[in-house]
Formats: sequence, C-alpha cells, structure tokens
Amino acid sequence: MTQLDTVSRRAILQKTGCGFGLLGLAGLLHDEGLLHSVTAEESAGGRMLNPLAPQPTHFPPKAKRVIWIFINGGPSPVDTWNYRPELTKWNGKTIREFDPQFQDTTGFFKNAVGNLMQSPFKFTPRGQCGKMVPDIFPYLGEHVDRMAVIQSGFTESNNHSPALFAMNTGFARMGFPCVGSWVTYGLGSESANLPGFVVMSDPKGRGLPKGHAANWSAGYLPGVYQGTWMKPTGDPIDNLNRPAGLTETSQRKSLDLLRQFNTLHQSQHEGDTELSARIESFELAYRMQSAAPEALDLAREPRHIQELYGIGDEQCDHFARQCLTARRLVERGVRFVQIYSGGMENQRSWDGHNDIEGNHRQFAGETDKPVAALLSDMAANGLLEDTLVVWCGEFGRLPIAQTGGKPGRDHNPHHLVCWLAGGGVRGGVSYGNSDEVGYKSVENRVHINDLHATILHLLGMDHERLTYKYNGRRFRLTDVAGNVIQDILS
Repeated sequence: MTQLDTVSRRAILQKTGCGFGLLGLAGLLHDEGLLHSVTAEESAGGRMLNPLAPQPTHFPPKAKRVIWIFINGGPSPVDTWNYRPELTKWNGKTIREFDPQFQDTTGFFKNAVGNLMQSPFKFTPRGQCGKMVPDIFPYLGEHVDRMAVIQSGFTESNNHSPALFAMNTGFARMGFPCVGSWVTYGLGSESANLPGFVVMSDPKGRGLPKGHAANWSAGYLPGVYQGTWMKPTGDPIDNLNRPAGLTETSQRKSLDLLRQFNTLHQSQHEGDTELSARIESFELAYRMQSAAPEALDLAREPRHIQELYGIGDEQCDHFARQCLTARRLVERGVRFVQIYSGGMENQRSWDGHNDIEGNHRQFAGETDKPVAALLSDMAANGLLEDTLVVWCGEFGRLPIAQTGGKPGRDHNPHHLVCWLAGGGVRGGVSYGNSDEVGYKSVENRVHINDLHATILHLLGMDHERLTYKYNGRRFRLTDVAGNVIQDILS
C-alpha cells in the first residue's frame, strides 16, 4: 500500500477549497498510518513557529530519550562483550587455518597480520543470565540483567571516518543527518530552555573523533537539529554568559526587535525552515543563559551521587562528570545525549592497534564505573524505564594479533558488539553471534540500519515513515533497509 505525502493544512484550504472536512479526513488517514506525520519542511503551523516543539509519535513509545555512550575507536568484541572460549584453542594459529578466505584487506595494516590471539582478560559469568564478562568491567558486570547485548553487528568500512559516519548517520560519507538529529527532528524536544541534542567529547586533550563535528551534523535537515557540542574545557557552550554591559532588559528588547524583522521576512518566505531555525536558535540561546548553568552545576548533586559516578577518582573523574551531566540533561527534557569515550586514533581512543590489553584496560577503567553508575542512578529514580542507553563504537577488531609492538588488534568491520539498556529493552539477552573465534558475525546478523531502526522503534517512530524530502526524493535514517530487532524488545 502506498503512503500519501502530507501537505500543510493551509495548502489544503487554499488550493482545494474543500474546507475543514478534508482536514478531518487527513486526521483519520494519519491515525490509520496511511498519511505521513507533518514534517518540518511541510508544516505551516507549530513547527514553523518552534521547530523543536514536541511532536506526536507514530505509536506509543517505550523510550522518550537516548543516551549514547560512543566507544570511539572500535572496541574489540572478543575482549569485551562476546566471549569466545574457542579462541583459546586456536591461539597462536594462523587465521587462514580457520578461514582460508581471509584477506589482509579486512584490517587496516595488511602487512602486520599476526596469528590468532586469545583475550588477555579473564571472563566470569555475571548476573542471573550468566553473561560472560571480562575483568575490565567489574561495575558494568553488575548490570548484565538489564542489557540486551548484540553480538552479531557488522558494517562496511574498516576506516575510522567513514565508519563513524556510517554508525552515526547510516551512510559512510559526510553530509547526512546523524541519529540525534533524526530523533529531535522526529520528536522535538521536551525542554524549552535547553538544546534537544547535546554532544560531549574527550576532555583529556586527546582530540575529537575522526570526522569531528560531521558526526553530530544535521546534514540536510534544518540546522536547529544539529547537536550542540559542549566544549571539554572552559565554558561548555559558547556565548552562554551575557556580554559585560548588556542588561537582561536591553538584551530582551534587542531580541524582540530582531524577531520582528525575521518574522516579517519569514511571512514573505513561507516554508523557509532555515529561517525559522535561526529565529528559534536566538531565543533558545537567550533561555539557555539561565537554564544551562543550573543544569550543568554538578555541585548541586549529593556527595554520595558524585562518588557513585566516580567524581574525584583520578582515572574516571572526567567521564563521571559527563555521565552525571547526561543524567541531569535528560531529566530536564534533553532528547538525545551522546558522549564520546576517547579522542582521535591509536592510543588516544579504543583504537588498540598496539597493546590491546593496556589500551582496553585503560579506557574501560575510565568508563566502567561512570556508565554503571548512570544505569544504577537512573534505575533508582525511575528514569531508566523510559531512557534508552546505548553502548557502541564504529566497528570491531580482529581476533588476530597485530604485529610490530605489544600485541594489538586491527580494525574489523565484519564483527562488532554493542548493548542497549533501559526503555523497552529486554534485559539479560545476548542476540546473535559470531563464528567461534570472533572474526565474522554469522548468526542473526545486525547491520547498522537494523540498529537505527530499533532505536527509532523504541522511541515510537517507524523508521520507514520518518522521512525528509531533499533534492527531489525522500530520505530516511535507514536509507532503503533496516529491520527492527524484535527479539531484544521487552
């Protein structure tokens, strides 16, 4: 059955003269799923006045907001959430003995292919589900009964930048909207005084992820849906403080005058979403001057909560602050928060080409306690029930040793792992699997499009109906693919 494109109420009245009876028919068609929800570029009503206004879902949601812990650099599946006991048997043997079709181009350093290497970490069963967890996650191991671990992910690119773009936008090239932008475009924001989509990056001088701000870009969507990057040092948001000598009254008068000019111009250019986004950005920035400092003030949290997250612990203090900030933001209505663990490549992120044991032990030590505290804290106050938490990077790593230094692991797009917890997720589940050494995902394989479709589904959105018309065609986050992973839903 073909879905009909939505036109605005004003266009229906002006072009057809059919009156409000046709509007009632449009409402019935929408309720039956035969008509798209009104989209930002088509609406002449509420969204043109406020592009971040809360929007209705396609069906009742299980989650209202998302916190994505982005494991930047590519975590190794066999050293994190996909225990492969058979890898011990194959330890020291060439991967071609296991898979004669193996090609050096699977990784990034084709001249540094060593032998199969067992995990250097000790795995033990945790929780009632008995999930095998490495010793680098002592705190997160306490939450496995809340997690749905996807053990069969895969992607197409073995290079950081395109793989990051693919995981964030569904496309392995620049210029497309990221997941956070699609979510805020589809749902709007629950906060009138804070951004709908916030991004936090590594604060320890290790840089931004490859591709930088393109990872949280709104692409061809209106700019208001782009992620607001919080700077890791100094003032977290530029121009948050009112300039010296400018009073609140004079600033408000200036903005009112500017809004009058912009609104007059907008009335002559109906459908200009960038102009409405610009108007809203000025107003949001003004409201944030009072709301953001309060939301970002972690000193307001009880001491036991700060200690729970690891604030004051030299190893994880920076990530603890980001996780606690994320909780404060989502409980104040921010729709989507993304936190990047690690910066650029190699030892500055989870990109363990050299010394996989030291690399993963370090970054797990920075994130394990804070992320576990985030789950515990939100579960205690009821926030986890309708907040989706995602732990995922851009690809996995090979089960073989990369030579040339302390044993590391090269990139592997054929097998990646991630987990979800919170709103609408069935806990204590391990979905899919790889081959016995962790080289390729083989059972219930999950593509990035499937992950994105599942995230949108939990938020009450049909990934095939959430579209945006650009360059003459309707685009969506999942392009022309994607299936909801029903087996991990509660």
